[in-house]
Amino acid sequence: MESPDSSSYISSPEAHPKRSGTPKSPNSEYMEKPTYTKFLVSNAAAGSVIGKGGSTITDFQKDSGARIQLSRNQEYFPGTADRIIMISGKTDDVLKAMDLILNKLLNEIQSEDGDDADQRSKVRLVVPNNCCGAIIGKSGATIKSFIEDSGAGIKISPQDNNYIGLTDRVVTLTGSFEEQMRAIDLILSKLTEDSLYLQSMNAPLSYPGVLFAGFHRVPYPYVHPPVGTAAYNANYGPNGIGARFPNNKEDRGNSLTIGVADEHIGVVVGRGGRNILEISQASGARIKISDRGDFMSGTSNRKVTITGSLRSIRTAEAMINQKVASVTER
Repeated sequence: MESPDSSSYISSPEAHPKRSGTPKSPNSEYMEKPTYTKFLVSNAAAGSVIGKGGSTITDFQKDSGARIQLSRNQEYFPGTADRIIMISGKTDDVLKAMDLILNKLLNEIQSEDGDDADQRSKVRLVVPNNCCGAIIGKSGATIKSFIEDSGAGIKISPQDNNYIGLTDRVVTLTGSFEEQMRAIDLILSKLTEDSLYLQSMNAPLSYPGVLFAGFHRVPYPYVHPPVGTAAYNANYGPNGIGARFPNNKEDRGNSLTIGVADEHIGVVVGRGGRNILEISQASGARIKISDRGDFMSGTSNRKVTITGSLRSIRTAEAMINQKVASVTER
């Protein structure tokens, strides 16, 4: 097995015909093996999968024979605002459930975008880092064969060192619905052969032990925190994410103050306060930005104070970092 490194692996077909029909799996014995798959969906898509009163997910489980679980509201994959869906059972049942879910989500996109739905459609599988080598293969031979067979584009993300304790990577599939399903079938057949992958089946859907480590932060001179807060060695990063001060006040919940470069505050707030309201609603945290000219000591970074539960603070911080990173990348 090729050991996955910290860089991403990207490959896509140069040209491929459109395929139709259900995936053709290697053998019936494989289809009977127990397995699982995890993938990411937006909060809105998660609601669509659940259905009114849980009716849709109940029907999908009944029709497929697989078990379908979702992470709770506000339990997101680190660095995103996306929830995790896990499907487990016999391989054949897992593929049936995946077919039902993706078909429903694609149909909803088609109702909005028509013929452009395939271009917007992508599947993001969550795979343990130590199992990605099985998908890549020696010198990339396995992933290349999967691309040729399925016609789908396949991209394996680099290991995210911004999150301490995160041991999963994201495998993104693009193409038509049939191409994506075929790629899922091929990837699952390879992963199911890996005992390490099956051992991860009982891992929790949430990531309570994962902590945000910042954007390659470097030491910054110690700044004394405000009175009543815990002392903390501040750090800053090149992408405009500044010092972080955890404030622990038992009676008022938890709070964290981070620094955001003054020129990037606009993207955090958004037009008419739209972005900051969205972050607050999605995370459940309260967010306060210091007045113009009120910077963190020794910097030109504005103070952004996030208050709430540890989970909501972590989610809000990740969403703010995403907003800032999108600007710096452009």
